[in-house]
Amino acid sequence: MRNVRKGALAAVAAMALAFTAACTPADNGTGGNNGGNGGGNGGGNTHTELAEPQINETPYDQVKDGGTFTTAIGEITPQWNMFHGNMTTDTSTLWQWYNPQMAFYTPEGEWSFNENYLTDVQAEENEDGTIVTYTIREEAVFNDGTPIDWTAFEAVWKGNSGQEGYNANSTDGYDKIESVTAGENDKQAVVTFGTPWPWWKGLFNNILHPAAAEVDVFEQGYVDNPHPEWGAGPYKLESVDQASGTVTFVPNEKWWGDPGKLEKRIFRQMESEATINAFLNGEIDAAGVGSADYYARVAERGDEFEIRTASRPATFLLTLNSDSPNLSDVEVRKSIAMGINREQFAQVRFQGLNYTETPPGSFTLFPWQEGYKDSFGELAPYDPDAAKANLEAAGYTLNGEGIYEKDGQPLSLNYPIFGDSQLNRNTAQAMQAMMQQIGVKVNVLEKPSSDFSSTIAAKDFDFLLSGFASSDPFGVAYFCQIYCSDSSLNNSGTGSAEMDAKIDEVATLPTAEEQIAAANELETELLSSFGLLPMFGGPIIVAVKPGLANYGAGIFYTGPVENVGWTE
Repeated sequence: MRNVRKGALAAVAAMALAFTAACTPADNGTGGNNGGNGGGNGGGNTHTELAEPQINETPYDQVKDGGTFTTAIGEITPQWNMFHGNMTTDTSTLWQWYNPQMAFYTPEGEWSFNENYLTDVQAEENEDGTIVTYTIREEAVFNDGTPIDWTAFEAVWKGNSGQEGYNANSTDGYDKIESVTAGENDKQAVVTFGTPWPWWKGLFNNILHPAAAEVDVFEQGYVDNPHPEWGAGPYKLESVDQASGTVTFVPNEKWWGDPGKLEKRIFRQMESEATINAFLNGEIDAAGVGSADYYARVAERGDEFEIRTASRPATFLLTLNSDSPNLSDVEVRKSIAMGINREQFAQVRFQGLNYTETPPGSFTLFPWQEGYKDSFGELAPYDPDAAKANLEAAGYTLNGEGIYEKDGQPLSLNYPIFGDSQLNRNTAQAMQAMMQQIGVKVNVLEKPSSDFSSTIAAKDFDFLLSGFASSDPFGVAYFCQIYCSDSSLNNSGTGSAEMDAKIDEVATLPTAEEQIAAANELETELLSSFGLLPMFGGPIIVAVKPGLANYGAGIFYTGPVENVGWTE
């Protein structure tokens, strides 16, 4: 699924999470999307080349028992339900450590089911659609003793199918399901799609306790309540200390599989500068080092730390809020797009690092994936003079301060940034300078990382940098998640019923190849509303203490949380 992360990134079966542009690395508990703030040493590669994963992959029996693993997290979000529309990458990060992991991905995106929960998964196609049968291990139970059976799959489907009242993170794929029923017995779930669905491996990789299936519980039951009794797995939630911003997981005595290697897994809420200082002082065990400053501070310590880098399955974007009075006109949004030098913006982002990239042109696939097409580059090439001419054609005139105005209202935009990263401030200043050149005033509003979720939910911005991170390679499966008018991830307000219908048509095509081709063609039309602007990608780059196993820069990697630990 696709994830939204906060501004340095700031991104769940295959949903999108939100992230901001200057925060700590994401963490699926296994090194998946954890990695720096959008930079990296990159080895001189560009974003169109796939950089190999670096996670220190180690067999379970070679990871030592015991030890504590501590990292930073940007926010302990109020919403603990990873399937809810208000979740973020931080929500997903914490969820993975005390809830069932039903499937894994290799760094390259190969899927496999978790044999601790499932004994078999079979998919078949017929003329009407796809049928997937999940056979569930007999001993699999939630912490409260409730059997993990077909109703856990039904709960996920109900919450994500698009039914009225459910604010789902993503309905993509789930809304194509006609039924979820028991198979030969309650320990078998039969999922029947009403159409061929080539992306079924992106669904049900996490499950939901049946008690959370009803709309009121799905919506409010997890608000400020993580419900550890509804979890399962090698670790359980021991404590949440809001005062200190600390979440602690410990081994789960009710787990039936191989025990977790760690004695404790700890997350501490902190801003970017506090994170790097804590890492260098030995207080935490891994940190994103995607800015030149952070990278240099770690590198100068030599062999004391390891730096792990790989391609990041993420795209940072600029969301233009069309509900804002100053951005309601598509021609104004187009002018903003033409006034942004995306290559220069990326240079600021990656300054001091041996990394360059061509600006991305899609939210569907990454430049290093087969089938990728640049759908944006020709829509609004950088041209400040054309941007100003376009504003004037839309009825704007320059005032005495060099700012365009219309009907006495200056074109002034609020641009929030999150956290205390100097890199984040640098990119905000770059945006201010670019907009000044085309007569647009930008007010940079510095906020703590903990305000990210509430800012997004309230749409309290004119434009905002954030990112989409993908936890699997099935990007086209989540086309609606990015562009549909009712998606919780499309905060631009630029969707329409007409476009929604066209997006639905893409999802009815029978093969992956046909869907990719159709999505590429439609994406150009969707991007022409200039509500979502692809900005940059960048590598994952994370510094760790030596000996940390099965964690780091993993591209699509999602592995067993019980395998994370220390070899020395």
